Amino acid sequence: MAIELGASRLMAPYFSSSQIVWTVIIGTIMIAMALGNIIGGRLADKNPDPSRLYMRLLIAAVWTAAIPFAGRYLIMGISLLLAAFVKKNFLIWASFATCFIVFVFPLILLGTVTPSLVKFSVNNLDDNGKTVGELGALNTIGSIIGTFVPTFITIPAVGTAATFIIFSSILALISIAYFLSIRKKLVKTTIAAVLIVVFSFTTVNYSFAFWEDNIIHEDESIYNYLQVKEDNSSTILSTNVLFGVQSIMMKNQQLTGMYYDYALAAPIMAGVTQKSDNQLLILGLGTGTYATLCRRYFPDMSIEGVEIDEKIADLASQYFSLPSDVSVDVYDGRSYLNTRISPDKKYDVIMVDAYQDITIPFQMSTIEFFTQVKTHLKENGVMVVNMNMKSKQEGSINDYLCDTISSVFAYIKKVPVNNGTNCEVFASDRTNLSESLLACLPSITNISLQAMMRTVANGLTDHVTNNRILTDDKAPVELLGMKVLDEIIQDELDYYRDLYLSGDHSIRELLP
Repeated sequence: MAIELGASRLMAPYFSSSQIVWTVIIGTIMIAMALGNIIGGRLADKNPDPSRLYMRLLIAAVWTAAIPFAGRYLIMGISLLLAAFVKKNFLIWASFATCFIVFVFPLILLGTVTPSLVKFSVNNLDDNGKTVGELGALNTIGSIIGTFVPTFITIPAVGTAATFIIFSSILALISIAYFLSIRKKLVKTTIAAVLIVVFSFTTVNYSFAFWEDNIIHEDESIYNYLQVKEDNSSTILSTNVLFGVQSIMMKNQQLTGMYYDYALAAPIMAGVTQKSDNQLLILGLGTGTYATLCRRYFPDMSIEGVEIDEKIADLASQYFSLPSDVSVDVYDGRSYLNTRISPDKKYDVIMVDAYQDITIPFQMSTIEFFTQVKTHLKENGVMVVNMNMKSKQEGSINDYLCDTISSVFAYIKKVPVNNGTNCEVFASDRTNLSESLLACLPSITNISLQAMMRTVANGLTDHVTNNRILTDDKAPVELLGMKVLDEIIQDELDYYRDLYLSGDHSIRELLP
């Protein structure tokens, strides 16, 4: 169980932590354990020598200790290789291949433990049921420990790499103690112990994004991999090593050129420039890029932010200069609406920005959720939703989200973000969004903001609904998101293939 949880954390920065990836991990590990049970039973019948079992444990321990050292390189190599050939379901195939190559072998070895112990423990048929039951209970207790300790203790405290080392060391110590007691295989035992010690030192400077040289902070929380990078112009937070920016701070205090700028149209549509006592709620604060921009351009607005990841909330003040008067609550976005605020509390703008690659919280994508948001908007209030995966295909995750939103709000407009994969959706029950934005443009005194709002106004389009509704009972957001991710990956690969075929030799070294 500890290896399974470690596998999910090792793979999440590259493949996400969606239900799809979890399904692949659990399924692959169950296959490995089943094979281990079969092999272990046959080996125990053939030669019931405990030394063979403990040697398998020792090999599994060394392999497990090597995972943090070699796993990240294998993940990148496997991904690059498959990206050149796989055109559909890339996420499934890449995560499955990674699980199979990196984790199956040690788990097959660990799967041989239970049948071997049964063979060693059952002396007669009179009490074999009791013996097997006790071994099953101990196995379950061990699984419980292996589940709770990594999640709540070792991964938050020392990280994924050190967690692998800790549990591999436990396996190794069990085997070493046995071989020392019988004074056999001491040379092999010493070699294994030395290898584990060597691998443990590789975790000191462990980095998921091992090719980056401008990382100023890298950490793991219960929910995310966290990476803060800095260059001459900006500081950015990413929770994925390959793509995506969750938050950004521009050092020149200008607009970001990203979706946060487009979302600034929501307060203007809600008329905050024409009145006082304006309220903004951000569900998915991150490190506060949108909050900081709203404070800069709408200084009289009261801002509340909700962020489920406490470590991300801490980074907001440490690296991203989040204004001190922005209220931050560490909580789930939907639960915040249910329990943390009064049913009568109303906002001019509610920003929903909790979607990250395909790991869309399904509970924040349904008709029930958007209905809750609507009840907390003022009469002319506006909801803005950041959707981070544009698609050219009909029936994408964004189409489902827009259809769901359209079933709740009377007015909905969307605008694609230039030079990116994001799309901003604006929704209101009483405000004609385009007219409100155009009417306020002349009163915007900041030149950069006015130009940005003209870009938004020119890009706003209607959404044609097709009654694709997501509900709390049925919201297959991971599968829908994976289709768009496949499309994005293939577009990128097609770009590099075209460069390659056109004779741009400078790009050939980037291709497999």
